[in-house]
Amino acid sequence: MNDLIGFFDSGVGGISVLHEARRIMPNENYLFYGDNKHTPYGPRPLEEIRALSAAAIGILLERGVKAIVIACNTATSAYAEIVRAEHPELPIIGMEPALKPAHFARHGGKVIVLATETTLRLEKFNRLMARYGDDAIPVVGEGLVELVEGGKAQTPEAAAQVRELLKPYAGEQIDAVVLGCTHYPYLRNHVQAVFPEAKLFDGRDGTAQRLRSQLEVYGLRSDDTPGTVEYQTSGEPGAIVLMQKLMDWLDEERKIEP
Repeated sequence: MNDLIGFFDSGVGGISVLHEARRIMPNENYLFYGDNKHTPYGPRPLEEIRALSAAAIGILLERGVKAIVIACNTATSAYAEIVRAEHPELPIIGMEPALKPAHFARHGGKVIVLATETTLRLEKFNRLMARYGDDAIPVVGEGLVELVEGGKAQTPEAAAQVRELLKPYAGEQIDAVVLGCTHYPYLRNHVQAVFPEAKLFDGRDGTAQRLRSQLEVYGLRSDDTPGTVEYQTSGEPGAIVLMQKLMDWLDEERKIEP
């Protein structure tokens, strides 16, 4: 049996999810595929997002992966239900903005949900808003994916773009900010600088925990030591270098977390 777990994202953002999976399941073997040639997905029409997602997942399926993580909120919203219906034999884990825990973390203030245009528009997010969207403010993270994909996450340019997007809400009590795209955790220090008292939420840990539980349900956990990571991209080879750099950066961030 092939023991690869396939991860897919529109670009490098899903490395943040892969990092959490590796942290809790270091003995597993991972294949990460980034569709960097077509990033960002957020502004694209729904049918185009579905076609791109199908092509990317097809590459993982050709490798015979034992499970798939759609490490992209936009692709999850657009395509997860479809691919699950087509492949009921596989654990297929998706993403969603972490609005529920952010909602329960409020103490009289509001929640900002920073996500892509498509994620905020589709039915999956609207269902979340209907249940947990009291005092939630959706904000399109315009330009943020492009900055991360360009290797500019930790630059003054990225900090300025985050400030510009969040500036309209600087005078309000913001208790929580949801980082509703897997690219955005690389920008969390810029978001925290705008709202130093707010708690930040993203779906990385919950997705990794869900993957682990589904592997156990399907009897697919691996005990091999050590696990491996393979990177692939539809774009230029430099994208793989960036993936590796982001993984290293997340390792360093983990070391200094309180």
